[in-house]
Amino acid sequence: MKYYPVNLDIRNRKCLVVGGGSVGARKVATLLTCGATVTVISPGFTQQLLKLAEKGLIKLKKRSYQTLDLDNVFLVVGATNNEELNMQISHDAQRLNILCNIVDRPQACSFILPSIVNRGDLIIAISTSGKSPAFAKKLRIDLENEFGEEYDVFLRLMGAIRKKVLSPGGNPDAHKHQFKKLISKGLPKMIKNRETNKINALLFEVFGKGYEFKSLIKTGCFQ
Repeated sequence: MKYYPVNLDIRNRKCLVVGGGSVGARKVATLLTCGATVTVISPGFTQQLLKLAEKGLIKLKKRSYQTLDLDNVFLVVGATNNEELNMQISHDAQRLNILCNIVDRPQACSFILPSIVNRGDLIIAISTSGKSPAFAKKLRIDLENEFGEEYDVFLRLMGAIRKKVLSPGGNPDAHKHQFKKLISKGLPKMIKNRETNKINALLFEVFGKGYEFKSLIKTGCFQ
C-alpha cells in the first residue's frame, strides 16, 4: 500500500482517544501539542491523563466506548488492548467517514502515524508504511542527532526575515537567491555555536541594514 503524505491542521478539532493507558496517553500528548480538543474514553486512566484533566486540558469519560461517541468527531484513535473493540472503532469510523488510527493495526486505519522529529516548526516525518516501525525509530534517532534545537531558532529567524522582506506586497521569487545564500552560508551552524556577530554580518551581507538577529527574533539561546 502507498500512503498519501499529508500534514493535518487539527487546531480546535474534536479528537477522540479510546484507551486510557500509556499508549493512549502518548497519543493524547501529541494531539494536544497540535492544538486539538481531546476527549478520552476508558474504564481507567493513567496518572498523566488524570493530571491533564485536572488542568482542564482534556475531557475524560470513565466508561466503555459507544458508537455515539463518534458524533461530531474529526479524528479517532483506538489505543486499547481489546482487539474486538479496536475493530469496532475502526468499522464505526469507516462507516461515518471519520479519520481513524488503530494503534499497531495499519490494516484497520485510514491513516497511520509516522515517527516524528520535532524541532519547533521543523517537522520531519518518517514512515516505512507499517513495514518496519523499528527501522523508522532508528531513522528518527539518527535525524534527531543531525537536526538539533538550533533548527527551531533558524526557522523562526527565517520566518521573521521572510515577513519583513515580503511586507507589504513583496515578491517571494525576487528574494529566493537571498534565502538560498543564508542557507548555503551555514546559518544553522552559526546559531548552534551562538555566533551572533557572524549571524549579523551575514544578514547585513545578504539584506543590508535593518536586519539584526536580536531585532528579528527573541530567543533564550543567545542570552
